Amino acid sequence: MQPLAQPRRDVLGDLDRRVVQVEHAQHDRLARQVLQYAEIEPRLRRLDRDLRRRRLRQLRQKGVAGRLVAHHRGVAEAQMHDRRPGDAVECAVAVQAVMAQRNEGVPADRRMLYRIGVNLGDILIEGDDILGDGVNIAARLEGIAEPGSICISSTAYEHVRGKVAVEFTDLGDQTLKNIARPIRAFAVTMNANTDRAVSQPTSAPHLSIVVLPFANIGGDPEQDYFVDGVTESLTTDLSRIRGTFVIARNSAFAYKGKAIDVRQVGRELNVRYMLEGSVQRGGNRLRVNVQLIDAETGNHLWAERFDKPVADLFDMQDEIVSRLANTLDAQLIAAEARRAERSLHPDAMDLYFQGKAWLNKGLSPECMLQARSFFERALSLDPGNVEAMVGLASVDATMGANFMTDDGPGRFAAAEATLTKALSLTPSHALAHLALGYIQMFTNRAAQGVRECEQALALDRNLADAHGAFGLAKYYMGRAAETEGHILEAFRLSPRDIDAYRWMRFVGVAKLQLGADAEAVGWLRRSMEANRNHPLTHFALAAALGLLGALSSCTTAH
Repeated sequence: MQPLAQPRRDVLGDLDRRVVQVEHAQHDRLARQVLQYAEIEPRLRRLDRDLRRRRLRQLRQKGVAGRLVAHHRGVAEAQMHDRRPGDAVECAVAVQAVMAQRNEGVPADRRMLYRIGVNLGDILIEGDDILGDGVNIAARLEGIAEPGSICISSTAYEHVRGKVAVEFTDLGDQTLKNIARPIRAFAVTMNANTDRAVSQPTSAPHLSIVVLPFANIGGDPEQDYFVDGVTESLTTDLSRIRGTFVIARNSAFAYKGKAIDVRQVGRELNVRYMLEGSVQRGGNRLRVNVQLIDAETGNHLWAERFDKPVADLFDMQDEIVSRLANTLDAQLIAAEARRAERSLHPDAMDLYFQGKAWLNKGLSPECMLQARSFFERALSLDPGNVEAMVGLASVDATMGANFMTDDGPGRFAAAEATLTKALSLTPSHALAHLALGYIQMFTNRAAQGVRECEQALALDRNLADAHGAFGLAKYYMGRAAETEGHILEAFRLSPRDIDAYRWMRFVGVAKLQLGADAEAVGWLRRSMEANRNHPLTHFALAAALGLLGALSSCTTAH
C-alpha cells in the first residue's frame, strides 16, 4: 500500500494541491486519465501554519487518500498503470465522502474541503513531472469545482456515464484559463445509494423559476411602472403553464436593484431557473432583453430581444409577456429534458419531459415512437400522471391526423378516451381541452372542437395554438375566410412557434377553399420552408400549383 507521494513544494507554505492519477488503456495506445489537483479550499489559508501542518500530517499518516486510490486501482502521483475511467470518478467520490465524514463536528471555518477535477486525455511524463493538456484541463476543472465537490470533463463523462453510481449536472461549455478551446464540464453528485461527499440541498422542483425584477436601463423613473409591470405580468402568466413552480412577486422583488449571485439566489429560493431582463427606451422605440439562466450552474440557456416602436404601453406589455410565456414554455421543457437525460434514476416527470421534447421535435415516425415510449414509461411509474396522459393522447391524435397509421379512427378513439380520463382528474388542464378540441375537429365535430378551444383559452390566454385550432375549425366548418385572422393572432402571441408550419398550412388550404390559389401557394411555400418534412404541406402545395397550371413545379412539390 503506497501513501501519496510527497509534493515537490514547501509543505508548510504552499501545500494546496495533491495529484492522484489513473490511466486508461485502449488497444496499444494509452489514453491517460488524470484525477487531478484536489485543492484545499482557500479559506483554510487563514488558519495558522501549525494547525494546517497537523491536519495534513494526520491525513498522510492515516493514508486515507492512498488507501482509496489503491482500492480503486489507481496510483498516486507519477507511477503509471492501466485503469478504467470509472475508477477515477469512484475514487474521487470516495475521497469526498471520507472527507465529509471527517469534517462532521468541525467548525465550518476549519474544515478541510477539497476540490477535485477529472479529465481523460494524453499526458507526457518527464522524470517526476506529469505534463500535457490532460493534466492542464484537469487542473482548470478543479478550479471551477465547488468546495467539497468534483468536476469532470465531457471526455471523461462519455466514458463513465451510466457506469458509476453517481449523477451529473451539465455545466455547459466552460472557458478555462490557458486552454485554447471551451471545455464542456459536468459536476458530480451522488444518488441516494452512495455516501454523500457533500451535503446536498433538497432538489429544486421541476420547472421551478423566479422572474427577477427587470432593470430599467434608461433610468427614467417614469418607466419604472412599465418595467415592473412586465415583471409582474410575466410572473402571473408563467404560473399558468402546467407544472411550473413560480416564485411569488414579493419574494422576487426583494432582489430589485441588487447585485446578485445567480447560484446563491437559486439556492435561497430553491429554483432551477431564473429569468432576468432589462427594458430600455430610446426616442420612439422600446427594447426589451431577456435571458433564461440555469440557477444551479449560472449558464445562460436562452436569450431574446424585442425591439419595437412605442405604441400603447399596456398593449405592448401584453404582447411582450405573451410572446415570452409561449417561448419559455418550449425552452423550459427542453431544459428539463436535458436534465432528465443525465439522471440515472428518472422519475415520472423526468420521463414526461423527455417525451414532450421528442414530441416537439417534429412529426416523424421516429419522434412519435420515442415520445410514446417515454410517456408510457412515465405512466408505468405514475398511472395518475395527467401530463403524461395528455402527451400520450397527443401522440395518438398526431399519428391519426397525419396519416401515420392505418388505423386513424382507432387512434382518435384512444386519444379521446385518454383525454377524457385526464380531464376527469384535472378539469382545468388547458392543453387537454385543446387536444380534445383538435380530435373533435378531425372526427367531424368541429363546432364541439371550437368550444373546447374556447375553454382552453379561458384557462390560458397565451395558448397560441388554440388560435391555430380556431383557424382549422373554421376551414372545416366552411368558413375559410375567417381562418387567416385566427392564424395571425396565433403568430402575434408566438411568432417563432414550433407549430408555425402547421398554422401556415391551415391558411394555405383555407385559401384553396376560397379559390385564392396564388395566395395559397404563398402560404404553403412558407410552411414548407419552415418544415420541409411535413408531407401534408407538400400535397397541398402540389394541388395549389396544379390548379394554377404550373404542372412542372407541381411534380417537385411532393
